[in-house]
Amino acid sequence: MSETEDNAEPAKLPLDAWHRDQGARMVPFAGYEMPIQYEGIVAEHEWTRTHAGLFDVSHMGQLLVSGADAAAALEALLPGDISALKPGRLRYSLLLDDNGGILDDLMVTNVTAEGGVPTYYLVVNGATKWDDIAHLRENLPDEITLTHLADRALLAVQGPEAATALRRVFRDAMGDLRFMQGTRFDFGEIEIGISRSGYTGEDGFELSVPAEHAETIAGRLCAEIEIKPIGLGARDSLRLEAGLPLYGHDLSSETDPVSADLGFAISKRRRSEGGFPGAERILSLLASGTGTKRVGLALEGRLPAREGAPIFNGETEVGKVTSGGFAPTLGHPIAMGYVASDCANEGTALEIEVRGKRLPATVTAMPFVPHNYYRGDK
Repeated sequence: MSETEDNAEPAKLPLDAWHRDQGARMVPFAGYEMPIQYEGIVAEHEWTRTHAGLFDVSHMGQLLVSGADAAAALEALLPGDISALKPGRLRYSLLLDDNGGILDDLMVTNVTAEGGVPTYYLVVNGATKWDDIAHLRENLPDEITLTHLADRALLAVQGPEAATALRRVFRDAMGDLRFMQGTRFDFGEIEIGISRSGYTGEDGFELSVPAEHAETIAGRLCAEIEIKPIGLGARDSLRLEAGLPLYGHDLSSETDPVSADLGFAISKRRRSEGGFPGAERILSLLASGTGTKRVGLALEGRLPAREGAPIFNGETEVGKVTSGGFAPTLGHPIAMGYVASDCANEGTALEIEVRGKRLPATVTAMPFVPHNYYRGDK
């Protein structure tokens, strides 16, 4: 998941003043002034891989969809098996247009209270949230309620020491969550929604907190020796190493889930029954294959390939880079891009043109750095 830069007058995050007090360099991103770094992208990247980082992702949209038939209503817009999602569980999914193009990628959590009205909590990308809200309002049935939780901040704590630090702060309140599970609890007078998820490939958590209490929570968490505030720059290099696509770059309405290598988001039942936007086209692509595929690319040397760089097989251009950068954990540049399917096999030798030079690149399995999610097996 992620966002697209825009040129609109940036809004302020609830933690804007707090970020500046911590020494953050702020830049416009996804309609907000966001912290891009504090002490340096590489240092923050390495700290998150070895300890834990606090990321402010309050620019992202937090929505509630509720009603007796909320699951069926969401399944009319998403390809996931929402009906099978148990309370306290979350799932990655895709908001699709009628042609199967990706309008956004998002997380869905079943937050239905025992005996309560079926309710689903959605986290959508910051730059697309207003379009998402308009799309949902237009396409959800009248009896389904859509609520934008504009008064809540979203904080992510990511890294191998995240659980240790959070358990010291919240004690037993957060329960024994595993990857892709969530719950809610009260921290004094502050109601917190928490899920064991994130966007770095590390074990970690996302916390939905009232905006008015965001500084209190951020300050309390960063008082722990394991946690430092981390900016957008390291968030991007971490997610790239984790092989996670960035909306607006690796994904768009011109991209289908199959060529994007996101077929896992189309559950078995939905593949059998269809009934989601673009189902006929997407199911056909699943059966017959696509002309292009999203792949990982490992480059030699130190020069990174950026978005838009052409990819060659011999003298034939076979694709373009959609995300790229230097991977601090690996010590060399990596990239994602779409290439012709006959060039997508792991180990295929290609070239990427950067500043007029052809750089050797090899199609590589993703994630580039193994995921470290906690699934209860350690």
